[in-house]
Amino acid sequence: MHGAHAAHPSAPASTEEGGLGAAPVETRPWLRRWAGVRRYFAPAVLLTLPFTVVGMDLARRSERVLHLRGEYRLTYLAAIAESAVVWGTLLYAACRQRGKARYVAALLFVVFGTFALGGQTYFFQQYGAYLNRDVSIFATNFRESVVNQLFADLSNYLRAKAPILALTMLLLWVGRRALRPRRRPARVAVWLGPSLLVASFFVPTQFRHVQASTPDVLYLNSIGGLLATQFGLTEQSNQLRPRLRQSLPVPALAVAPGTPKRNVVFVILESVRADATCIEHDPACRRTAATNALLPERFAFTNMRSVDSCTAISLAVLWSGLNANDSRDNLHTWPLLFDYAKAAGYDTAYWTSQNMLFGNVRLWVKNLGVRKFVSATELDPTADLDMGAPEQLLASRVNAEIGEMHEPFFAVIQTSNVHYPYYVNRKGPQPFQPATTSKAPADNPHFFNYYQNAVYQQDQHVARMLAHLRETDAGKRTVIVYTSDHGEAFREHGQMGHTFSIFDEETHVPMWIDAPPGTLTPSEVASLQAKRDAYLFHIDLAPTVLDLLGVGDAPGIAKYRERMHGHSLLRAPVSDQVVPMTNCGGVWSCAFENYGVMQRNLKVEARSWDPGWKCFDVASDPDELHILDFNRCEPLIAAAVRTYGRLPGQGIARKN
Repeated sequence: MHGAHAAHPSAPASTEEGGLGAAPVETRPWLRRWAGVRRYFAPAVLLTLPFTVVGMDLARRSERVLHLRGEYRLTYLAAIAESAVVWGTLLYAACRQRGKARYVAALLFVVFGTFALGGQTYFFQQYGAYLNRDVSIFATNFRESVVNQLFADLSNYLRAKAPILALTMLLLWVGRRALRPRRRPARVAVWLGPSLLVASFFVPTQFRHVQASTPDVLYLNSIGGLLATQFGLTEQSNQLRPRLRQSLPVPALAVAPGTPKRNVVFVILESVRADATCIEHDPACRRTAATNALLPERFAFTNMRSVDSCTAISLAVLWSGLNANDSRDNLHTWPLLFDYAKAAGYDTAYWTSQNMLFGNVRLWVKNLGVRKFVSATELDPTADLDMGAPEQLLASRVNAEIGEMHEPFFAVIQTSNVHYPYYVNRKGPQPFQPATTSKAPADNPHFFNYYQNAVYQQDQHVARMLAHLRETDAGKRTVIVYTSDHGEAFREHGQMGHTFSIFDEETHVPMWIDAPPGTLTPSEVASLQAKRDAYLFHIDLAPTVLDLLGVGDAPGIAKYRERMHGHSLLRAPVSDQVVPMTNCGGVWSCAFENYGVMQRNLKVEARSWDPGWKCFDVASDPDELHILDFNRCEPLIAAAVRTYGRLPGQGIARKN
């Protein structure tokens, strides 16, 4: 008979789906006991996964979760309920005794459970926050990079998922033995479970600011953001990328009388933090040993800060002199250093190993109008999207072309190999050991060594270019300005990489100037020497280069110069005003909002999950571990509020 079970002396009484009612009395005592407790055991099985989610979340950020108040507490409790309903219903449906639909439910439970919990485990290890809807929408703009970086650490990504995969499969195995879904509820569950899962993609939850939701619900909600974006259903006006820029006109400029004859080469590194280099000459320093030995008379600046940790924003600041939070229109129209140099009769060049296909950056540099130009794909058509072309190719190109530059000239050399996943030539020197490519938290010191080896090798290529320059006749009249676009974090405050904060690991960058004898005036030399330990910012470098070009005081650019907020390092003043710092700018938006301001050694910052502004003294507390009393920082906090209008993550992002 269809649906009937053969009677067996050892079969327990059946009330499960498809059963015919009471079965023969159980003859094995342990089976009778199991049948009696099974109904109490079943809820525990159904709730194991959501309880695991909450337990894992509390282990990672108990202080944040336990201090949730008001609506944030309610959204977190609602997320727990959503988690319990989604996973419980799917598991219940997967434990149905018959029907092909149970296999669909089982697959969804295992796959989505593994990705939601395991994926969030990995994400939190890297960034100190969870993947959310904003990040998924942000990532659609450069998914090739996301995949590229994920595969660079694939073993750890899979390792984060393995325990959750084992747990979901164990729950499925236990559930099919502990649960006996009745026919009608089981039939409903096999349709309701997948429907609830899909609905969870679009159920609103609190994903910004304190992320007042459980990690699995945040993950499921992020899938909804991704799907909606792919189908053109979301507004991405806050997901900014560079657009085609066109500089405002710069009139013909005359070099100021008394300016020494000099060329300028501006070297911009990628992701190199201050403590990964030899800023001052030190014969014992080996971090950037090649340039350290090559240029022992350089002027060192130990307290240079970028005002962001995003390459696109850094280039906009370094080349225009504008603040990181200036308007999108200004950042796409304000004249750049190349424009001023050309207006003053300088030959110009831009050599970079950066891949300009990343994030539409090619549009931002398309109209630079330089005479010499090369980027990653011209050096190597298969150049990596993140790391660009190998720097030895860049060095060869620069050395082949720099002798063709007409004096005076202004050139930018921009590197890229120290962008994650960090290019290290296996046949090249790797003095920092033990080193590993693993991003596992326990491997952090060894992973930093791998990064340091990438910096070391990049420095050899930079030194090769600068050594060749110094050997030329023009090199005797060339001033070299050297810095990095930003730094790189290694979990000092929970995050890895860059663009996630304006803490010093991401913003304290190397800076020096090397000038052959006769290329600087005595007053310029004195000013550079006096600023060795002064607190300086990237906004100071555009005015510095303009002075090196001899056009800093040119009347024709007075209206542009007024909007430059920094101070030339060749002059007496230093930038002691409040300086905005953010990774959410008019040329590039951010996955997690982070705002801040800095004035000399005091810094105020907040990330999207912070409940308030934090203030640090980087002079007495270089690791930024001790939050200062509000009274000491009240004026700076007030400046941050005036600058941004709100804490990051609260409300709609300010339009640029």
